Amino acid sequence: MNVAEAKPTISKKEFGKTADGRPVEIYTLTNGRAVEAAIITYGGAVVSLKVPDKSGKLGDVVLGYDSIADYEKHSAFFGALIGRYGNRIGKGKFSIDGKEYSLATNNGENHLHGGINGYDKVVWKARPSTDSSGANLELTYLSPDREEGYPGTLNIKVVYTLTENNELKIVYSATTDKATVVNLTHHSYFNLAGAGNNSILDHVLTLNASRFTPTDAGSIPSGELRSVQGTPFDFRKPHSMGERINDDDEQLKFGKGYDHNWVLDKKGKALTSAATVYEKTTGRVMEVLTTEPGIQFYSGNFLDGSIKGKDGQDYPRRSGFCLETQHYPDSPNKKKFPSTVLLPGQRYSQMTIYRFSVR
Repeated sequence: MNVAEAKPTISKKEFGKTADGRPVEIYTLTNGRAVEAAIITYGGAVVSLKVPDKSGKLGDVVLGYDSIADYEKHSAFFGALIGRYGNRIGKGKFSIDGKEYSLATNNGENHLHGGINGYDKVVWKARPSTDSSGANLELTYLSPDREEGYPGTLNIKVVYTLTENNELKIVYSATTDKATVVNLTHHSYFNLAGAGNNSILDHVLTLNASRFTPTDAGSIPSGELRSVQGTPFDFRKPHSMGERINDDDEQLKFGKGYDHNWVLDKKGKALTSAATVYEKTTGRVMEVLTTEPGIQFYSGNFLDGSIKGKDGQDYPRRSGFCLETQHYPDSPNKKKFPSTVLLPGQRYSQMTIYRFSVR
């Protein structure tokens, strides 16, 4: 069978057991072009993602670990599904209908990425399949009422699809039995030169966003939607990630580089292009499309080389970047931001696609 005739496949192996004895599986999704995504049930984490360079050679473009013990031990969120609320909630508090809820504070005085045991620490139930759209991995989790302080039992389904167009598509949906807040996202650290290969600062980024949400020193937005015009945050035309990262700018100092939410130039929930990244040595291009209103660009500022990743590789500062599609940080406390409240009878949904090609 030649590549043109190949069909998508999905296989399963044991990845190990958590410290409390829960088995974790790894599913390998492959499309007809030999592109491959490996995903574990712990955190729904993408462990590896192998896509071609301009010569057709496959290379792994995401940071990760070789063992379940490392995923449990570290809190860098490599490749994980994030929730119940991705990004930060100020002081770990918010109110719905006048009732205040208190969340775990795991980022200074603030709540980050769902708390101490967010969805990145959950063992998800998996159901693999293949169809004309590609290789699919459906992951489900029932998040109980008051988990990490959130109200309502949340029934979540996330479907990863590796398509024949070399896309990793992620479709999220959720329902609740009480009013709650929901902001799910995905947290892969990418390096299009290959995981563990050098800095990401030469990667060229375009963001389809005219505004961003400036923050205080604790990365909580002020509520302002600030124009990127004339700032190091203007990526409407392509710029390398490192070109202005050390500029004398208060926001860059707060984030120790880029760690901010951009307000996408879009209306409504249509699937639109949010970002494009190009890496010239390999020719790899990654386009991010989403139904979400925002995207967090994080330039790996807090990686420090202390983490040993796959194949014993060190992951030094700025050796991976994240593009997390999302609602804005601290939206539950910012009335002018798009709402993240989910009510009984409603369905949360979002779609994000990471599309790979070469130039």
